[in-house]
Amino acid sequence: MDAKPEKNERETAPADEPRALPRSDQQSGPETRGDDKRVEVKQTDDTPSDGNAPGLVRRHPYIAAIVATLVLLVIAAVVIWSINARQYEWTDDAFIDARTVTIGAEINGRITDVAVTDNQPVEAGAVLLRIDDSDFQASLKQAEAGVAAARADIANVQAQTVAQNAKIDAAGKQVAQAQAALDFAKSEDQRNRELLAKGTATQQQAQQAASTLRQDQAALDTANANAEAEKSQLAVLRAQEKSAEAKLQQAEATEDQARTTLTRTTITAPVAGHATNITAAKGTYAQPGQVLMMFVPEDVWVKANFKETQLDLMRPGQPVDIAIDAYPEKTFHGHIDSVQAGSGTAFSLLPAENATGNFVKVVQRVPVKIVFDQPPNVYLGPGMSVVPTVKVR
Repeated sequence: MDAKPEKNERETAPADEPRALPRSDQQSGPETRGDDKRVEVKQTDDTPSDGNAPGLVRRHPYIAAIVATLVLLVIAAVVIWSINARQYEWTDDAFIDARTVTIGAEINGRITDVAVTDNQPVEAGAVLLRIDDSDFQASLKQAEAGVAAARADIANVQAQTVAQNAKIDAAGKQVAQAQAALDFAKSEDQRNRELLAKGTATQQQAQQAASTLRQDQAALDTANANAEAEKSQLAVLRAQEKSAEAKLQQAEATEDQARTTLTRTTITAPVAGHATNITAAKGTYAQPGQVLMMFVPEDVWVKANFKETQLDLMRPGQPVDIAIDAYPEKTFHGHIDSVQAGSGTAFSLLPAENATGNFVKVVQRVPVKIVFDQPPNVYLGPGMSVVPTVKVR
């Protein structure tokens, strides 16, 4: 009977009394009293109630300002970079290019001297190698002798022509002399005929005058025939002279060929550049068409394979900054010389045939020739990697 009232007293306790916190909460609370009742702690103004950023900004205004400034600078840098990047087109698919020259033999012969070594710089006209020229020297002398003989034949024919002209002149004088004698004989014959008719001349005188006339006529005919024969001989001499001149031209052509062949025994540099990939050696036998070395001229340029989507604003004459992998600390300047009229695959050994089979569109690359504004004072060779940047705006 006594236990029940105690239970009712606990149940009817005032509702406004604070309930005791758990022991762990009592230890971790801000303040506690001896009667285990909670004491409220008043919040200060500088402590954020929800942990948001404004409280952090209020506590550290300078750091917040610095962070905001850095964010704005990064945004401005990104914007400036994106605007500036639109003005340029670049590619890493670019190389140094040049018209390399294949140095080969044009004649048969044994190599007697190799005047250069690998990668040696040489000037235009410098001797690269020599081939034994003894046989070609003999051929040239023989050709020169043929030219001399042909010229002698021409001189002989010309001398004969001069003599023949003299004979023609003599024959012409004989014709004139015979004509004068004939004219006189005609006059005598006519006079004797008239005298015979008058009876003042004898028959014998008249017959003698007629005989003289016939003899002078025959002498004139002979002189004319002789003159014609001499003139026809002149035509023969002129034909012989033309034949001798033709032989002279043939001999001179043989001489020129022999001299040209002789010059091919000495191989020189076509332009200034570097001799490389030398396979020739002293004592080896060279044959026509055999490659003896490669020659790289000093005149080089950049061949940049840009994507076709990069060519919209690209024009000849636009400035280019050229970065060469071999010289990372240097920047070279140039300009666009020309854009190839067609993609690289169109001129390849096996061009793509898109009309057959399945088609997959691939962005093509178009070679662009870039030349240096000033000759670079460094060594550059075909195939060296380059990164050109073209200013298109």
